[in-house]
Order: sequence, then structure tokens, then C-alpha cells
Amino acid sequence: MSAFTDAQLMAFVYAEARMLDEQRFEDWLALFTEDAYYWMPLAPGQQDPKLHSSLMHEDKLLLRVRVERLAGARTFSQQPRSRSHHLLQQPTVEQADRETGRYTLRTAFHYVETRQDRQALYAGWATHELVTQEGQLRIRLKRVDLVNCDAAFENINLFM
Repeated sequence: MSAFTDAQLMAFVYAEARMLDEQRFEDWLALFTEDAYYWMPLAPGQQDPKLHSSLMHEDKLLLRVRVERLAGARTFSQQPRSRSHHLLQQPTVEQADRETGRYTLRTAFHYVETRQDRQALYAGWATHELVTQEGQLRIRLKRVDLVNCDAAFENINLFM
């Protein structure tokens, strides 16, 4: 197994955000392991998604359902489609176990989601727990901690 450099790890995070902004959701979904989770805690510092409510805590099956819904011609809530823009601070490599192929990166971000004349701005930190599978980086966990995670939100239609 070849280890990934910090530059390759950071490039992965940037590429993932670009896939989302370009609405390449199938490509994005392929980045996740079969046992992956996408988690957005409801409280600052939340440590357990199973014992506490979350804004989102979705396994790959639920992510697939959301991706299929976004692609559906009869998804009237997405006509016209929502669009997004990620502005990322340079990711930091928090942990790198190059022998086992496990990595953790943290990235501060601003995220804008827009549809028609409505625009919402979110700010927070994304934590990517990455693993190496068949020589490729894959996401085992993407955790999105919003600065104001305990606020009342309108629908978040896309992925941060």
C-alpha cells in the first residue's frame, strides 16, 4: 500500500467540494465506503450521533436516496435546482497513519446554498475520516460542524 502525501489528502478534500458544487453527486457518492456516514451534529461538541439528535446522520443508503431524489425529474422542490458554492480554508491533516491508510483532515469552510431568490450562508468545519481502499482514498466519515448548529434552519437541500 502506498501512503498518501499531505498534498494528496488536501487535494482530495478540494476535489470533493468541487464535485458537490458541480452537482456531480454520483461521483461524490462513489467517494464513500459502504459503511460510511455523513454526520451533521445538532449541538456544539456532540460526540455521539446515536444517543443524541443530529441535523443529519446518514449512512450510504440514505445518501443514495437523497442523490436519487436530487436527480429525479419529479422532485418539484428542486425545480429550479438548488446550487452551492464551497469556500474552503486549506485543510489540515490532523492524523495520518500511513501504515494502515487512515487519515483525518479538518477544514474550515463557508458554504452558500441558493435557489431562485433565496440564499443561505453556513459556516463551520468539516472533518473527513479517510481510509485507503484498493489504493484509493475513500470517506468513512464526513462530519460537518456548523458554527450555529443549534439554530433553527430552513431546509438544507444539498450537501456541505
